[in-house]
Amino acid sequence: MTYLILKYILSAFIVVLISEISKRSSFIGAITASLPLISILGMIWLYYDTKDIGQVVKLSKDIFWLVIPSLSLFILFPLLAKRFDFAISLSLSIIAMMAFYGLTVLIMRFLKF
Repeated sequence: MTYLILKYILSAFIVVLISEISKRSSFIGAITASLPLISILGMIWLYYDTKDIGQVVKLSKDIFWLVIPSLSLFILFPLLAKRFDFAISLSLSIIAMMAFYGLTVLIMRFLKF
């Protein structure tokens, strides 16, 4: 149970850290946010929990392919934010990103990734 609480605290700490850094410098905040910290922690925890390198490799490959649709959010949001308020821009960007995730998952299944 302590291990699970540690994972929650560390993950939350990273999110808060990025938010606080971004208040001072959006560029440094962006660098910090773009680092695959959560992915790295996820791979470490998965390996620690299972000792199965095959599972970790599969996770790493799946993360790679699923980063691609997540980029749609970062492309669409700035474009939409010029025309709409924050909540609408973010909502539409998230909806589009979810659609791209769905399409990517279908493609991955079709290509048997």
